[in-house]
Amino acid sequence: MEHNANFSQRAWSHDRDTTWLPSPMPGVSRRVLDRIGAEVARATSVVRYAPGSSFSPHTHTGGEEFLVLDGVFSDEHGDFGPGSYIRNPPGSSHQPGSDPGCTILVKLWQFDLDDRTTVRRVATDSFVSGVEAGVSAQALHADDTESVRLERWEAGAIIDREVPAGLELFVLDGGFALESERFDAHSWLRIPPADRFHATVGEDGARVWLKTGHLRDARARFEDAFVRAQL
Repeated sequence: MEHNANFSQRAWSHDRDTTWLPSPMPGVSRRVLDRIGAEVARATSVVRYAPGSSFSPHTHTGGEEFLVLDGVFSDEHGDFGPGSYIRNPPGSSHQPGSDPGCTILVKLWQFDLDDRTTVRRVATDSFVSGVEAGVSAQALHADDTESVRLERWEAGAIIDREVPAGLELFVLDGGFALESERFDAHSWLRIPPADRFHATVGEDGARVWLKTGHLRDARARFEDAFVRAQL
């Protein structure tokens, strides 16, 4: 399966336009944002757990990164509420589920296979201002190849950035306009490397999850990692 798999083009998805698809596990459904592969895939998805649902124990050969959007996500490592950010590196395993139900933004098979850094961050309100006019930020993770953070954008702000290695974001609340397209809560956007991001924030401001630096040669890096993992 391929969906939004051309990383040289802009891609986006809006919650209001999307159909939820069943996963192999009862009570767990997903909204595909981008994907290369079948059940084992380089994938970005929104995953929804119904109350009391769970996945069977499994290993993340290519790593897993996720942000809890609502509800409570649980596994052997704890209970994680809205705003919690988790990175499970390649080779890690767990049995995820949710008693009250939850929704998470998930990225699979997008790690360097040698990465062994685990991150478990709970939500805080410690945003740092001064990043640029109208913007405050909270760092979630950074290494030599990528940066992940939350940003708050003030109402009416103009966000204008060059993105030499690409940009990906997910709107948590509020919204913005990019050219003629409106991005509201739970909209997703991917900007390819060497493009430009120029947006006007709406009257309610916006809060976004944002990732940069990871999209250059994204398909080739996944294919190389997948082959390497089979050796």
